[in-house]
Amino acid sequence: MAHERSAARPRRGGYGHLAQVGVSGRAVFINQLLVAAAVLLLILASAVFNPRSFASGLFFAGVTLVFVATGLSATVPWRSLPRALVATVPAVDILAIVAVRAGAPALGSGLFLVFPVIWLARDFGVGGAVGAVGTSTLLLWASELLVGFPFDASDFPALVLLPVTLAFVATSVHLTTRRTIAQSVLLRQQTVLIESALARARRQEDTLHNVLNAVDFGVIAFDRAGSVTLVNAAHRRTLDRFGAGASGVVPAIVYQPDRVTPYTDEERPFSRAMRGQSFDNLTIWVGPPGGDRAAFSVSARRLVTTSGEYDGGVIILRDTTAELDAIQARDDLVATVSHELRTPLTSILGYLDLAQDEEDLGPSARAHVQVAGRNAERLLQLVNDLLLAASDAEGQPKISPRVCDVREIVDQAVEGQRAFAQQHQVELRWPAGGPPLRVEADPLRVRQIVDNLLSNAIKYNREGGSVTVRASATDNAVEVAVTDTGQGITPRELARLFDRYYRTESARRSSVHGTGIGLSISRTLARLHGGDLNVASAPGQGTTFTLRLPTNLELAPRDRV
Repeated sequence: MAHERSAARPRRGGYGHLAQVGVSGRAVFINQLLVAAAVLLLILASAVFNPRSFASGLFFAGVTLVFVATGLSATVPWRSLPRALVATVPAVDILAIVAVRAGAPALGSGLFLVFPVIWLARDFGVGGAVGAVGTSTLLLWASELLVGFPFDASDFPALVLLPVTLAFVATSVHLTTRRTIAQSVLLRQQTVLIESALARARRQEDTLHNVLNAVDFGVIAFDRAGSVTLVNAAHRRTLDRFGAGASGVVPAIVYQPDRVTPYTDEERPFSRAMRGQSFDNLTIWVGPPGGDRAAFSVSARRLVTTSGEYDGGVIILRDTTAELDAIQARDDLVATVSHELRTPLTSILGYLDLAQDEEDLGPSARAHVQVAGRNAERLLQLVNDLLLAASDAEGQPKISPRVCDVREIVDQAVEGQRAFAQQHQVELRWPAGGPPLRVEADPLRVRQIVDNLLSNAIKYNREGGSVTVRASATDNAVEVAVTDTGQGITPRELARLFDRYYRTESARRSSVHGTGIGLSISRTLARLHGGDLNVASAPGQGTTFTLRLPTNLELAPRDRV
């Protein structure tokens, strides 16, 4: 770029560009041909109106000089000679024209001096203009001296007006040439810049096309009129596999996430994008049911100009078939395993009930059987929740609310987790005692939430750490907070912590097994009670889960405890 710009700059004096043109043999010949044509017309006029002029030696010598200079301009290799030699041709023309004028003054041939003056002023700058006018003036005055002295009024046009006219012509040509050169240089620089910008734009366009054709997701771009401007290779492969509709860029029929219901024309992602809508991760299925099929996650974005006007849009299609098939396989596995677990658990509960009915069962054994029964019931409830989570139906866990004491539920949960905490060398802190904390809730479900929070706090704690449990009452709710001294959770992971089957990166790296469903079910249960389950954490500072249950003691008297 720097080299190209420097090549466009004029030389000192502003005539670098035209000087290069001036040394061209063609340019020298054309300039000289104009002078020769004018002299030829003068000869014809002399033959008609003043034949006596041919008897003048000066006239004949001047005409001869012009035609000799013309012949030299056509034959001399001017490009290989120094530029200064080119100026000799218009200088000879000046001498020849002055000679012609001196030999035939009546013909007014002095006006032809404008041709070499223009030539010198245009191609040789200030020096050429001053030299042309000065030489012409001196030769004119010298020719008048040869004719006779003193001068009279008839000599005024030749001695004064003609040199002044030549001076004005030279000045005008010089200034015009400078402006022309400046404009030419500016145009050359702008041309270089535009060509450079065009080359960059083409490189960027090629890079963009190469990148878009290298990615494995489909890209469709369209303008404000809805005309498609870009379709990358990945989407073309999709069209080759499934065919295209009338538009030529999208399949004719796409199905909703249930895989069988077609999208209507208005609901189709492509139609919505063409209407200027933006959306994210809309799932579509392509291909007929029972045949070759693929799922795509479709996102769309509006494009706007710098002034904020709508300028079309872009559609991204990412193949999610493998992901959705994996999720379906996982849900099928969970449902199958859960279903197989429920049958033996039901049998275990039945036999535990029969064992408790035995009259000769001792108090200690009866207590053990009762504990086993309660845990078997909890395990059966967890299995049912897994079945619910894996099902396609949008069902919710069932709750049976009644008035219960949250403090008593937390007491039972803490006692049930003490052995587990000791096994992991974690101190379990719970200030037992205190007034009842009564709420209207399903005690089994509340215990399920607290058990899950305590279990997680112990499993993901550090060795020698602690878990602190607090329960308190506000004006209209009871809150249970479980705080651990673990490594904490990052803000990015907090945003997905309650998603079904989600596990943090640290949990996945650890040896602790889990399904990632416990917190999702716990929050769902809390919200079914009209409350909520929230979390506060920071890396290296532990984690606090807070269960909030509304008081809401509006049960019938027979349901109160």
